Amino acid sequence: MTFPDNLSPELLALIARMDAEFGAVPDLTLLPATEGRARTAEVNRRWNRDMPDMAVAETHVPADAGLGSAATRLRVLTPAGAGAGTLLFVHGGGFAFCSPETHERCGRVLARAAGLPVWMPDYRLAPEHPFPAGLMDVIACLRAASEQGPLVVAGDSAGANLVLAAMLHEQVAGRPRPAGALLFYGVYDADFETASYRRFDAGPGLTRGKMRRYWDWYCADAGRRRDPLAAPLQAADAALAALPPLHLMAAGIDPLLSDTLALADRLQRLGRTETVEVVPGVTHGFLQMTLDLPAARGALATAGAAAAAMVRQP
Repeated sequence: MTFPDNLSPELLALIARMDAEFGAVPDLTLLPATEGRARTAEVNRRWNRDMPDMAVAETHVPADAGLGSAATRLRVLTPAGAGAGTLLFVHGGGFAFCSPETHERCGRVLARAAGLPVWMPDYRLAPEHPFPAGLMDVIACLRAASEQGPLVVAGDSAGANLVLAAMLHEQVAGRPRPAGALLFYGVYDADFETASYRRFDAGPGLTRGKMRRYWDWYCADAGRRRDPLAAPLQAADAALAALPPLHLMAAGIDPLLSDTLALADRLQRLGRTETVEVVPGVTHGFLQMTLDLPAARGALATAGAAAAAMVRQP
């Protein structure tokens, strides 16, 4: 398969502005995790300006000794006229970086598009807390959110991995499934030889080397990467077939594009018909760019409409 590799004019112009603002940004995965995390937060402040107006609150989901989860802070975004239900949005960042604050504008745009309150958990990060610590925090938050009425779960990149793994975990536990899920340019396996990893080995943006280091931080034991809770594409067909409706979105210029296409192919072969959107001309993480990039706003508008339809299902 050949992949498009032409950046959109809008993204090219935005990259030029970013270079002028920040200069050359080093590979943050080569820094100690705490330093890389701080630099990531600094860069992401650029995306979290002029945010849509809505109510913002903080709460916590208590630790669950049975799960092994920690007390987890939640940032709750509630747009005016929000309907019944909850959208649990789990941020990405390679399992190691980012927070509800780095993804807040993205969360607010999604909340407004869906017409739902958005819960953003501040789950534990690798390498200090490797697999499955952060996953257990997300599962505890999923359980708390499910008590609020109809639930849609969402995540970008590593967050999409955690959301999908959380749903697989809850299947085994015999718990009700969410109404649906929005999965944005997710990492679903640790196979670094896919077509998109080879094509976009050196980026732009995310690279194969960065993803290798993220996996080493999150799940260093290669054997454990065959666990579907670490790499959901390793799940059995029956587990994937039993998932709720999914809205799959990928960036056209992204080492992780093949992960989404592989998941979509598995689901199609199981007789499912998912919505799959590949946004051309953009790179991994482009949903952070709603302030400047029409493609990001458009993708979240489509996803928000999908979430609203999911919660209306009987």
